[in-house]
Amino acid sequence: MPAHPDSSSLLAMEVLQQFRLIYGSLRQYFRLVEERCGLPGSQMWVLQEVRRRPEIGIGDLAVRIGVHQSTCSLLVDKLVAQGCLTKKRHSADQRRVGLCLAPNGLTALAALPGPAEGILPQALAELPEVALKTLHINLDALIQQLPGKDASYAGTPLADQVGSVDGENS
Repeated sequence: MPAHPDSSSLLAMEVLQQFRLIYGSLRQYFRLVEERCGLPGSQMWVLQEVRRRPEIGIGDLAVRIGVHQSTCSLLVDKLVAQGCLTKKRHSADQRRVGLCLAPNGLTALAALPGPAEGILPQALAELPEVALKTLHINLDALIQQLPGKDASYAGTPLADQVGSVDGENS
């Protein structure tokens, strides 16, 4: 007689399928961003934040996109090299360097199919606060059960984690 999974096993499988759906949706979205804009989602998020706050500094930008300042600096350097951003001295404080959009950055932003930070932050922002708090508590409990968890991933943009990998099947 075949063994039937218990309700707990079935529920765990349903939750796993929910994670697959979320992951697949993120992957698909960030592929579309890169296809349309020619830049990865993490770089597009930087451009979007610079458009929102012209002359923003790298430290403030890092906070806005939730990454370490050194990670942000690398993203900015790539965008400067690609003609998407320029650095200029702040008008109010000449000791500070601010970021401004360059023509290639404006072109990339014009092709953006949705939010540069991705669809997950937008979906989370639209949840009622009680649902968001409950999700936070439950995800924390799940994370506590993960063997080999690496907290450094918390500071890596989702676009860089789910982006397409050459030669990988989708």
